[in-house]
Amino acid sequence: MKKAIRVIIADDHPLVRKGLQMTFEAVKEDFLLVGEAGDGASALRLVEELQPDVILMDIRMPGIDGLEALEHIRATWPQIAVVMLTTYNDDELVWRGLQAGACGYLLKDCELDTLLDAIRTAARGDTLVQSGMITRLLHALPRPPTAPPPLRSAGPFELTEREREVLAGVARGERNKEIAARLGLTRRTIDTYVSNIFLKLGVDSRASAVAVAMARGLLPPQK
Repeated sequence: MKKAIRVIIADDHPLVRKGLQMTFEAVKEDFLLVGEAGDGASALRLVEELQPDVILMDIRMPGIDGLEALEHIRATWPQIAVVMLTTYNDDELVWRGLQAGACGYLLKDCELDTLLDAIRTAARGDTLVQSGMITRLLHALPRPPTAPPPLRSAGPFELTEREREVLAGVARGERNKEIAARLGLTRRTIDTYVSNIFLKLGVDSRASAVAVAMARGLLPPQK
């Protein structure tokens, strides 16, 4: 029998928590809601006590907010995945969360299938960021005044043209097998490219790679 993914909800809005609770009741064969918290401090206590697989965490909460809680969890329990929730007005906070290494980013009006897929993805140790959110961030954040110079050779902190193509796919929310199919390469080759990108950018997650790439102007403008 497949083991259910153990989830904690951290959100300061009771109606949001109630709605998520009803969602997990409907899919209890795959997900098990083990705890709820109305702020970051309570969430940290629950995480220490219950050791869930995934935390579904609001960004804005009183006291210890979601970003502070995320940083503490990453430092103390790195095996526990955190999926952040946000609204359309939280672009700067999402940017900070990308750098902090969350395993997923969702808008609160996302589809149910997107929510469940993000939790499954996080439980596997991967990252899922809604493509629409990445597009908004690329439009909202300031870009360098001039385009970076063409790459002639790949130094230790430079990306090759192929690595940039792979990174663009990561930013669109594509998985490695989807990038491989689009570029006509093997999955193993894409895995190697992604590992090299992480090494060159000094990051340990897909979300952090996207954040650093946006800061350095390594991603093409989104239309």
